[in-house]
Amino acid sequence: MESVSVTTCIAGGGPAGMMLGYLLARAGIDVIVLEKHADFLRDFRGDTLHPSTLEVMADLGLADELLALPHQKLPFLRVIVGGTEALLADFRHLPSRYRYIAMVPQWDFLNFLVEKASRYTPFTLRMSSDVTELIEERGKVVGLRADTPAGDLEVRCDLVVGCDGRHSVVRERAYLRRHELGAPIDVLFFRLTRRPDDSSEAFGRLAAGRAFILIGRPEHWQCGYAIPKGSVDALRARGLPAFRDDVARLAPFLADRVDEIADWADIPLLSVRVDRLVRWYRPGLLCIGDAAHAMSPVGGVGINLAIQDAVAAANVLASPLLARRLSVHDLERIQRRREWPTRVTQRLQVAIQNRALGPAVSGDDRAPLAARLFARLARATPLPRLNGRLVGLGVRPEHPRLPISRSTR
Repeated sequence: MESVSVTTCIAGGGPAGMMLGYLLARAGIDVIVLEKHADFLRDFRGDTLHPSTLEVMADLGLADELLALPHQKLPFLRVIVGGTEALLADFRHLPSRYRYIAMVPQWDFLNFLVEKASRYTPFTLRMSSDVTELIEERGKVVGLRADTPAGDLEVRCDLVVGCDGRHSVVRERAYLRRHELGAPIDVLFFRLTRRPDDSSEAFGRLAAGRAFILIGRPEHWQCGYAIPKGSVDALRARGLPAFRDDVARLAPFLADRVDEIADWADIPLLSVRVDRLVRWYRPGLLCIGDAAHAMSPVGGVGINLAIQDAVAAANVLASPLLARRLSVHDLERIQRRREWPTRVTQRLQVAIQNRALGPAVSGDDRAPLAARLFARLARATPLPRLNGRLVGLGVRPEHPRLPISRSTR
């Protein structure tokens, strides 16, 4: 068994894990990130970088370089309820340098963070390293073990941080209790060709007993099709032709290309869940991002909330980790800071799920009352600007306040 000793070990190389790894290494803290996959190339991961995240990147001096990568700008989001169009969220009036959502493929964003973090000698990334268990001594987590292509790996550290997503192994092995908020929907994702004369906007549609979202990418539409929770087998039993017909009715301009949906294997399922840990930490261990609070896809805020967690965690952890005097009180401070914005965001997501999306996929051809009322208010009030603030900047945006290490490669 290979054995490694570091100050901090991060399980999971998603947005929370890579951002935290970069920030800690930048502050001069010895950190290793373990990612179970061999690369970041997976379809239908969230690609939305909200103004709150772009502000963080600007604070770090990385925004201009990040935005030199191929991306699309979404200054607003719109929704069609029945036959009525309304603005869902308007980012054009935000008190921010970035008044739009940047659509950046998540693998590009993660590779960008890896490249920046790798400039600092305290940073190590190990791909294809699947965490299997925690190491505990006298009631404290002191490391973990992982399977790697070269064999078993043991990492000893002052702190393990679980950033390994909504199916977190770290959370499970730590026996941290979750509070389930429930979700009435699941979402099917797929792609259809985007043609030069198509609109480039993102929009949602609630109609004909269905809920549908389209996000324009350079060469394709990323499509999300909401269904009642647990109904995917019944949907598949109806057959692909019926599914294609549903898509054509919801987005008539796509009717001539729905035959591109050739197999159910092209339509992965996201089983939506909304939950959060009662306690995010134990001595020697902390969970952040989806490992601490699984978010609904509503608003696309999951990535950005995870990044805010990482920034807040780095701000709190840097000094005690550098001094090798980390305490449970430090971990508690992180949960206190980030739990309130998590609760508020989840409460809003659950309200939208239960009052609009759940009823919208129930089979009733008439759009839900809450959705029709929203569409009416959106045309007559500043509601889209308020939504833009909540979605774009969040409840409690974070800003990095860390020293910069001189240990660079």
